[in-house]
Amino acid sequence: MAQRIDDQEFPIPALLRQARGSYGRAIAQRLAQEGFDDVPANGPFVLGGLARDASSVAFTEGLGVSKQAVSQLLDTLVLRGYLTRDIDPADRRRMVLGLTDRGTAAAAAVRDAVATVDAELSAMISPAELAGLRAGLTALGKIKRDRDAVRR
Repeated sequence: MAQRIDDQEFPIPALLRQARGSYGRAIAQRLAQEGFDDVPANGPFVLGGLARDASSVAFTEGLGVSKQAVSQLLDTLVLRGYLTRDIDPADRRRMVLGLTDRGTAAAAAVRDAVATVDAELSAMISPAELAGLRAGLTALGKIKRDRDAVRR
């Protein structure tokens, strides 16, 4: 007999694997509906990160890819009209990224898709369960960061 997804004995990694597409699928659908179907993989993460904090690209470390892959992703987003890239006037060795109008609109679509899934989730579980979910995911993120630090 196959285990049900709500079975308490279902392994957490399997639950995470099943759940991780919830946001990604909603974001991809919303981007396509809004005419942004050319946003590359990991693009929504970059657009959302820049919309939250345009002064930093430190969030790209969360992508878990090489610096070269991040650079290629940024190049693609610039070429497709989502980002601008200019030389930092304070330090000519650095680049400054910014959202174009198209990038701002795509970031809004990403934010709306996330809010839709958040609302669905909030309707399915209690506030205490949601707080527990956030605490658990935060703890798992800390475990990963700690292990990555040891590996370096």
